[in-house]
Amino acid sequence: MALRAQPRPPRGLAPEGPPAADRGGSRRAARVRHLAPNWYASVMGTAIVANAGAALPVRFPGLRTACTVVWALSALMLLVLLVARAAHWTYHRDQGRAHLLDPAVAPFYGCLSMALLAVGGGTVLVGSDWIGIDAAIAVDAVLFTAGTAVGLLAALAIPYLMAVRHDLTPASASPVWLLPVVAPMVSAALGPLLIPHLPAGQWQEGMLLGCYAMFGLSLLATLVMLPVILARLLTGPRLPLALTPTLFLVLGPLGQSTTAANKFADAAPHVVPAPYVQGFAAFAVLYGVPVMGFAMAWLALATAAVLRARRQGMGFAMTWWAFTFPVGTCVTGAEGLAQHTGLQLYDWLAVGLYVLLAAAWLTAAAHTARGLLNGTLLPP
Repeated sequence: MALRAQPRPPRGLAPEGPPAADRGGSRRAARVRHLAPNWYASVMGTAIVANAGAALPVRFPGLRTACTVVWALSALMLLVLLVARAAHWTYHRDQGRAHLLDPAVAPFYGCLSMALLAVGGGTVLVGSDWIGIDAAIAVDAVLFTAGTAVGLLAALAIPYLMAVRHDLTPASASPVWLLPVVAPMVSAALGPLLIPHLPAGQWQEGMLLGCYAMFGLSLLATLVMLPVILARLLTGPRLPLALTPTLFLVLGPLGQSTTAANKFADAAPHVVPAPYVQGFAAFAVLYGVPVMGFAMAWLALATAAVLRARRQGMGFAMTWWAFTFPVGTCVTGAEGLAQHTGLQLYDWLAVGLYVLLAAAWLTAAAHTARGLLNGTLLPP
């Protein structure tokens, strides 16, 4: 059984309840007691709709305006969640510590990093239409710095907790384990957006190679964890119905690493010497094509598993947001491959995956809004 943090015992005699003036605030604070870090997945899933739509090879009337509106919604969601999570840690530290010591919840702390990064990247890609490029770069610089710091911390701290504090077995392996280690890959994919706005020379080259280092960190950590997850899926007990959508999380490191490899090739000219420019361009295709092929095979497998779970009675849970961000990374990966290979096949793949992403986002968002209104997602 997983270790859980316990509230500290009172140091002295405490009043039976909060003062009358504080009771209203206490009641409001009670509403966020069960607000877990998995809620950041809704921000990620919303932001990727805007980010992926901004680079689609096929333009539809009103698409960019719609993407900008969705980006604004993701930014508002991020702000609300940051305030709510701050209240959660202020009033419910015991629950916050319990989340860190719960192996089913702790990996979702990687979602905070990815939410910050996704909204920051969207600010440059589409938000600049409304707030201007200078303001967009400033916002992205802040969110990228914070998101990268949180992501690197999560990529080290959460596996450490899994190794020394969580009570894990091979039968408990889950695709959720990938969340903290994939966060640096999101930094690697979105960092190149800032390279043209940095001073030429050491700053730009340092940013590019730093993103490349995070690419390696995340990729190698994923390659270590993925066999354990696959072994559980093939030989261990089946995932509970509510966790079946997390199979889509495997698409995250696949699509995001393909996206990152293509972004490195875009940023390399005028940043690194010529031989490395050609190397980054070749790597984008030689790495991205086979990885995207595996991603499409996994997408078919995960979709079949979800349809089966749905027939067996799988209802809505916040895990449905796993249908959004991972698929979005495959959209951006296909967009990059279309640019660097010139094949229309990847253009149409990007468009088809984006239609799937939009449908998944609308479904998850509608069910989430309904759950918030009827109180089933945040029980008292």
